[in-house]
Amino acid sequence: MAEPAPETLLYLDGVSVSFDGFKALDKLSLYVLSGEMRAIIGPNGAGKTTMMDVITGRTRPDEGTIVFRNDIDLTHRDEAEIANLGIGRKFQKPTVFEGQTVYDNLELALKAPRGVFPTLFWRSSAQERARIEETLDEIGLAAQRDRLAGLLSHGQKQWLEIGMLLMQEPDLLLVDEPVAGMTDAETERTASMLRSIARSRSVVVVEHDMEFVRALGVRVTVLHEGRVLSEGTLETVQNDPRVVEVYLGR
Repeated sequence: MAEPAPETLLYLDGVSVSFDGFKALDKLSLYVLSGEMRAIIGPNGAGKTTMMDVITGRTRPDEGTIVFRNDIDLTHRDEAEIANLGIGRKFQKPTVFEGQTVYDNLELALKAPRGVFPTLFWRSSAQERARIEETLDEIGLAAQRDRLAGLLSHGQKQWLEIGMLLMQEPDLLLVDEPVAGMTDAETERTASMLRSIARSRSVVVVEHDMEFVRALGVRVTVLHEGRVLSEGTLETVQNDPRVVEVYLGR
């Protein structure tokens, strides 16, 4: 018997968004499979950020369908609802609690009851503490656990924020230009980290650094003028004359 097709975790169909007459997305259609890591590339203004905005509820599409886990319509849900459904987003600039330790940042990010009284009386369980320890190892910051987040390097802050998102147990992680401003060593470590994370969840990476995308070794989607221009391996899209003309040839 043939193996079942992989589950589609996220599906966008005919999604359009306009801002003052400018079409940021133009009937964009794409899908992300469960357990897949996908790289999204394209020139400035291609629609990459707007795509992430409509997925996470920051922007409402003018038309089109966005479906998560086969039957959850995201188009009319707000950011908090979408985050609680299992979609985490890492922005380009890291946002961590700089006056707290690395460990405390992860503990604060735990998926736990919210509200005044639950927060006042909440204490992490042994299982939750074990998860923090696992995440510290996964993001390479176990040795920095007691260090204030504000004292970390730029790359380490990026890793810590990724770890904070992992504490929310997302099924889909959206990561925006994770290696911008990183050293070569940090960039290499980030590629390894994301490949490891993608073993247990879906990851979408928006990135400009082609060598970093090559290190990820994943399917690449090229956006241009709010549409999918090309898809395939990095080698495939790099050899696509349309991609060379609008992006790589510049």
